[in-house]
Amino acid sequence: MSIETSTIESQTNLPPLSAGEDVVFYPETDGEPMAETDIHRELMNHFIEALKIYFQNDENVYVTGNLLLYFEEGNPKKSVASDVMICFGAEKKLRRIYKLWEEKQTPQVVFEISSTSTWREDLSRKYSLYEKLGVKEYYIYDPEYKALDEPLLAYHLIEGEFVKADVGKKRIFSPTLHLEIVDTGEDLRLFNPNTKEFLMTTEEMAAKLKELENKK
Repeated sequence: MSIETSTIESQTNLPPLSAGEDVVFYPETDGEPMAETDIHRELMNHFIEALKIYFQNDENVYVTGNLLLYFEEGNPKKSVASDVMICFGAEKKLRRIYKLWEEKQTPQVVFEISSTSTWREDLSRKYSLYEKLGVKEYYIYDPEYKALDEPLLAYHLIEGEFVKADVGKKRIFSPTLHLEIVDTGEDLRLFNPNTKEFLMTTEEMAAKLKELENKK
């Protein structure tokens, strides 16, 4: 998609473009809502914030969600917005969009919080795209326990193809994150095998801080 030079210059005060130079506009939103329900949004936010804290000391781990990832240079129609994605080797910084050809790092782990209106896309278009892009681990979770026959689905990339991983006892270990992904029957949680604890939600962290303050 091309945008007229005069429009670009008037809106952003950029220096004049070279003769014949084309500018491609990559939108920052796809017009879709961030999440279908409060349940989906809160789970998405919990995973993003918990993983940000878990990787806070590693400057080359980027955690985000609902951010447009463009995977074909020059074609703004080629994009996907994952509910949660973790990129190793990508600088930890704020972004408006993620251009794969500039970042040169495919997300290694992706989570989709599925629903009755999104599960088909999660298991078809997004599944095929993530496999093609080389995502190492793909997890799909149905928080309402009604869209999928199995509430938690896991796929690991083996020799360029997704292979369904066994979610034994409603939990599975992520080799990339070094965390267990656990379906508690009420929620999806991340469990640290080293500390033997779940990564805390923001509510749990706030309660813990309040408890510590009360002890002073």
